[in-house]
Amino acid sequence: MKVILLQDVKSLGKKGDMVNVSDGYARNMILPKKLGVEANAKNMNDLKLQKAHEEKVAKENLEAAQAFAKELEDKQVVLTIKVGEGGRTFGSVSAKEIAEAAKQQLGYDIDKKKMQLPSPIRELGTTMVPVRLHTKVTANLKVVVREA
Repeated sequence: MKVILLQDVKSLGKKGDMVNVSDGYARNMILPKKLGVEANAKNMNDLKLQKAHEEKVAKENLEAAQAFAKELEDKQVVLTIKVGEGGRTFGSVSAKEIAEAAKQQLGYDIDKKKMQLPSPIRELGTTMVPVRLHTKVTANLKVVVREA
């Protein structure tokens, strides 16, 4: 019996896959537990429409991320840090502080977990911080650290 999976099933397939299983397995396991539906013409058409909708939404999200990345490339965030003798800094600037400053200065709500800062910024000057907006889109945010 051909079945369209509604959820991921271990050792059988992923959600949306059409698999061929024995009649007993489909009747006793897949269908009662709502793991899948029978692959008839209506359900196959529904699956096709659902996949087309998912592709459209994914494309829109990618385009939105690319537009936001272009907008973010032109902006900069300015932060201040205390500096002692010889230009030695006290503390550092973390991704959390950059995210808060971006929200205050630019009005952008950027998740600190999406900032790929290898280590906190400990020196004055300009640093480019990569921000992962989408799996395929990474923007660089210009962070300027000045003396307080």
